Amino acid sequence: MPWANGRGQTLELVRVAGQDGLLWRLSVAQVVEDCAFSPLPGIARSLTVISGPGFDLAGDVALRADPLVPVAFAGGATVRAVAVTAPSEDFNVMTAGHLPKPQVNVLRGDVANPPIGGIVAVFAMEDAAADGQTLAARHLLLSDAPLTLAGGTVIAVALAVPLP
Repeated sequence: MPWANGRGQTLELVRVAGQDGLLWRLSVAQVVEDCAFSPLPGIARSLTVISGPGFDLAGDVALRADPLVPVAFAGGATVRAVAVTAPSEDFNVMTAGHLPKPQVNVLRGDVANPPIGGIVAVFAMEDAAADGQTLAARHLLLSDAPLTLAGGTVIAVALAVPLP
């Protein structure tokens, strides 16, 4: 799907909406050139570069988006990707501003824990296993129970929301 500002593409992995719009969304997006991010007021955003060299975020924030280092910012902020030297791909977490901020971690062979009453989303960067179940690269697993991870690197997102 195209970005709201038309400057990029996003592959939506899961999207949950409520009566007032987006509750939460997990996606993968390409950043191929310096460009403005779509403003999303009322949304908390986090991105983790999963391939490529990364880039700088400028505007209302000044952050470096390095590979496998989650960065968070307000969706309503004016943000531009700058110093894009080569295409990068990032894993995105968006949550409604009234929800608790998600915890985003890059893990390898650890336990991914959901918050009380919430879920953990595990996105495999490479082939991995969760509780002995094979998780192929680029696949997503949602659980409301702790997951014991083995094998490859994953991004684990603890969300204070029920399973969809």
